[in-house]
Amino acid sequence: MALNGALAGLVAITAGPDTPSALQATLFGAIGGVLVVFSIITLDRFKIDDPVGAISVHGVVGLLGLLLVPFTNDSASFSGQIIGALTIFFWVFITSGITFGIIKAVMGLRVTEEEEYEGVDLSECGMEAYPEFTGSK
Repeated sequence: MALNGALAGLVAITAGPDTPSALQATLFGAIGGVLVVFSIITLDRFKIDDPVGAISVHGVVGLLGLLLVPFTNDSASFSGQIIGALTIFFWVFITSGITFGIIKAVMGLRVTEEEEYEGVDLSECGMEAYPEFTGSK
């Protein structure tokens, strides 16, 4: 969580790093670092699978970073930033859908139920990654 907070701080300032002062950039990064924690917790509660927090770091805090740009850059507008964010979202959504559709048609996206039950580490690598952990407690 601490590393995601640090990454989120960097992501929050990346959209417009040339116009904020050092103090503003620090504050934007701190806001991003706090927001990512709440985002990860919220996505977990909604059972959205994001094991490394990438949606929260790059999606949620990335959007925050885009929306913070007009606070320090007079030539940027909130509407322009929102249009840019929507453009990015739809481009990624459509191209990812096409890419995953091709992968699904060619080789499939999921492992078999048996491989899932045994663990993909066993089927892919030929051994258990964490043999000291068993399903029984």
